[in-house]
Amino acid sequence: MSPSRFAGGLNGPKPPPLMAADPTPSAATAQSDNRALYVLLAVVFVNIAGFGVIIPLLPFYAKSFGAPDWQVFVLFSCYSVGNFFAEPLWGRLSDRIGRRPVLIITIFGNALTYVALAFAPNLWIACAIRLTGGMLTGNISTIQGYMADITPPDRRAGRLGLMGAAFSLGFVTGPSIGGLLAHAEQGTIGFRPPLFLAAALAVTAGLGVVAFVRETRAHAHRDAPRRGRFEGVSDALAHPVIWRILTVTLISIAGFAAMEATFGLWAEARFAWGPRQIGFCFLVIGLTAAFAQGLLTGALARRFGEANTLIAGLVLIGLGFALQPFVPTWQWAVVGMIAVALGQSLCFPNIGAIISRASSADRQGEMMGLNTAAGALARIVGPLMAAPLFSGFGPSAPFAVAAGLCIPALFMAWQVKRQVRRIQ
Repeated sequence: MSPSRFAGGLNGPKPPPLMAADPTPSAATAQSDNRALYVLLAVVFVNIAGFGVIIPLLPFYAKSFGAPDWQVFVLFSCYSVGNFFAEPLWGRLSDRIGRRPVLIITIFGNALTYVALAFAPNLWIACAIRLTGGMLTGNISTIQGYMADITPPDRRAGRLGLMGAAFSLGFVTGPSIGGLLAHAEQGTIGFRPPLFLAAALAVTAGLGVVAFVRETRAHAHRDAPRRGRFEGVSDALAHPVIWRILTVTLISIAGFAAMEATFGLWAEARFAWGPRQIGFCFLVIGLTAAFAQGLLTGALARRFGEANTLIAGLVLIGLGFALQPFVPTWQWAVVGMIAVALGQSLCFPNIGAIISRASSADRQGEMMGLNTAAGALARIVGPLMAAPLFSGFGPSAPFAVAAGLCIPALFMAWQVKRQVRRIQ
């Protein structure tokens, strides 16, 4: 692979600028981009807050239907199944028809799924709604593509770090809202208030996109050739950097998802925690991650490089997971989760930045979509893997497996570093 091929992404030399002949944006365009950035950060926040509203409550929500433990894991996985199929589709579509219409469709559709979930009559209808919701929230790659469109390459890790901070704040807010507003003792009705609030937030974010987000792909998509559905997968697997970074995403998130699916049950068994205590733990985790991604990730990536920062993050994640089976008190459990949160804060913005550098301008959404799909696949596999581990080997088994999965992820990240150094 020649240096010019890597510099130009998947298709060789970079195409000419998409938005204007003048590479220096006007003051009006820069101001518009800044407004769009804030709105898109709000969209990420709302997406994850709505997702997080139900995450720590899913075991209790499923049990309100009389579901056994294995059906809880199915409910977890349905959302990620939808994400897995939708992310590459939305990302590729946004490269072709534009980012703005994809965002509008997905955000307002997402609001409808929250309302539908509030009135689900049984667990299997709830699973179908979660599947649909996963498909309609598959817009993270579109947002990442938009940020790549409006951000110079050397600032993308920092911008994606801001996106990660919004992600983390949503991860804080969602479980906190769920824990405070839900009333599990009332059955499924008791979960309606947080879901209604999530729907209202989604509508607000959608209106923000309509009002403030300009289209960045308007001049690129009209004459763009139609690509085969699996052509992007083939190109990604042939790229020496992208296929390895997709593997890092798949392995690391699978371990995290296995832990995430069992955390509520683990904390209940270990410390007799309920929804409010679990919500508090997620609050601490999310604030830590938001601080790290907002203030540290971009600076560390500029100082030490994106690949080195990614490796450091994976080490922290592995140490945090390895600590959990041995914690003597709940305070140590929170410390372990803080280490995981810091590690994720370093990992995932830099994964996005590496993919963005390795992709041509007209393939950003597609390649980001494949990465998000890899994460979604991990969120399918992780909970399904966690169920027999939790039941057969004890509540701490998913943590031990998650720590072990960090070893092959570290090996692949080291190979990414070597490939980037070799072909730059």
